[in-house]
Amino acid sequence: MQHLWLIPLFPFLGFLINGLFGRKWPNSLVGAVAVGSVVASFAWVVKVLLGVGELEHAYVERYFTWIQSGGVNIGVDLAVDRLTAVMLLVVTGIGSLIHIYATGYMSHEGGFYRFFSYLNLFMFFMLTLVLGANYLLLFVGWEGVGLCSYLLIGFYTLKKSAGDAAKKAFIVNRIGDFGFSLAMFLIMVNFGSLDFGTVMAKVAPLPVEQTMGILTIIALLLFVGATGKSAQVPLYVWLPDAMEGPTPVSALIHAATMVTAGVYMTARSATIFTHAPMAMEVVAVVGVITAVMAATIGMTQFDLKKVFAYSTVSQLGYMFIACGVGAFSAGIYHVVTHAFFKALLFLGAGSVIHALEGEQDMRHMGGLRKKIPITFAVLCCAWVAIAGIPGTSGYFSKDAILLAAHHHHPWMYWVGVITAGMTAFYVSRSMFMTFWGEYRGHHHPHESPAIMWVPLAILAALSLAGGKLFDVPHYLEPLFPMAHEEHDMTLVAIASSAGFIGIGLAYFMYVLSPGIPKSIAATLGPIYKLVYNKYFVDEVYDATVVSPMVAGSRSVLWRVVDAGVIDGIVNGTGTVARGIGSVLRTLQSGQIRSYAAWVTAGSVIVLVALSFLAGGAQ
Repeated sequence: MQHLWLIPLFPFLGFLINGLFGRKWPNSLVGAVAVGSVVASFAWVVKVLLGVGELEHAYVERYFTWIQSGGVNIGVDLAVDRLTAVMLLVVTGIGSLIHIYATGYMSHEGGFYRFFSYLNLFMFFMLTLVLGANYLLLFVGWEGVGLCSYLLIGFYTLKKSAGDAAKKAFIVNRIGDFGFSLAMFLIMVNFGSLDFGTVMAKVAPLPVEQTMGILTIIALLLFVGATGKSAQVPLYVWLPDAMEGPTPVSALIHAATMVTAGVYMTARSATIFTHAPMAMEVVAVVGVITAVMAATIGMTQFDLKKVFAYSTVSQLGYMFIACGVGAFSAGIYHVVTHAFFKALLFLGAGSVIHALEGEQDMRHMGGLRKKIPITFAVLCCAWVAIAGIPGTSGYFSKDAILLAAHHHHPWMYWVGVITAGMTAFYVSRSMFMTFWGEYRGHHHPHESPAIMWVPLAILAALSLAGGKLFDVPHYLEPLFPMAHEEHDMTLVAIASSAGFIGIGLAYFMYVLSPGIPKSIAATLGPIYKLVYNKYFVDEVYDATVVSPMVAGSRSVLWRVVDAGVIDGIVNGTGTVARGIGSVLRTLQSGQIRSYAAWVTAGSVIVLVALSFLAGGAQ
């Protein structure tokens, strides 16, 4: 026994200890418990992976039966295969670094113990999601990370925008989760189990569906869940607003781990998806639309964290393109490398915000490369990685996706290349506006302490070398055979050139000729306004969904159903009771002669009634 249950248990104990006792403890002790629990989990993951060997087959530990009814038998079972191993290392490894960073970033914030309790609880649920050997246990973790996302986005309880963003994330994700739950019902009805091994073994010999069959419906419903959790069109709108939470939350939950859960679940269900090519086409097309749409929005934003938030949405689109064209290993490869450079981008942004005492608008930055040189240096590593500069981690995973896309549909490759150029442009734009030119702010920038920049330095090394060090596609080949052997260096060179072109354009527009962006915005006019306002998607949702629901709730559910029907019944019952009581009250005069008269009258009425009944009987 490898005791897999210890992996999620350590952070759960951290949650309990800090939640129960942390309020009275110094921050240093709270931080030690929180960080120690996640580091212990990472160490146990390494121990387990060394103990289970090559993982040619999944290693499963079955603990007890959870649900037993008729033929339904769902256990609390944890499993590790190569896909799980990759995700466990990312979640616990990156999670440990972000927890360490957060002890410095959050040191002057109120509710320090509460923040780390929530963060540890998130780690527990995320590890449960990854380790679960069946869909239902995965769904428990899935819902749990949604809860923790809600708690952490709304961490600043006195900030209305944070509360609104938390509610938005929670509600939008419930829409996706409804699709996921329907998929589970269909899986149970058709295959009699929710266990991954059992379900995939029953699906594997089935014919590939060329039309809309049950596997296609299941795959599409699973993807509905993935669009919510992994912020794809049309359910992506919660993720940019989630930046209202503390920056370590943005890095851990909304860049490196939780938002990739949809990609993980899709890859875990690969056998179902490969039997439903119509569903896979939908996955790929939605990924393309999301990648392009989010990238265009990212080019116009001025909030540093929101630029990176839209970048996350766009990069998640890349991952779904990979899954949609059958290159699941390439998608997971990008999950890993993206965790390196996107966590670094967010934490680096947090270091900039920390240096500027909360400022997030890039128009109030500039010239910071000399004032916070360590932060600048590490962010440069993330910059070149996400731009796909050859040799960096982003280069390897991005090209794996683009080559697979070209093999499937050449047009997807070319759209992906254009998106890669836009990615390089908007990240370069944010770097030039933040670190070049003259300082435009009102604070006195200061470098972050070592507790913050040391984790950044480790992530910087991984952003540069992680793609070469961790050859994820070959490691996952027993699970996901390589979709094709194509490795056209011309296609690779074109994709890399897009990154250089994006950087060059940004340098020209924001360093050499900084007046050009305003001129372009004025020239484009309505088009720029459309993109700057995020295509007015939130406004459309508000007009077509939110406002009608609020109006319907007020005019129908409140005034008609609640006030008219429910209150009418309750109040009507009370009115009738009061009326009867008022009549009966007049009988209680307190005079004996009056009572005697009533008794006599009653007796007469009874005798008359009896005489009539007797006469009728004769």
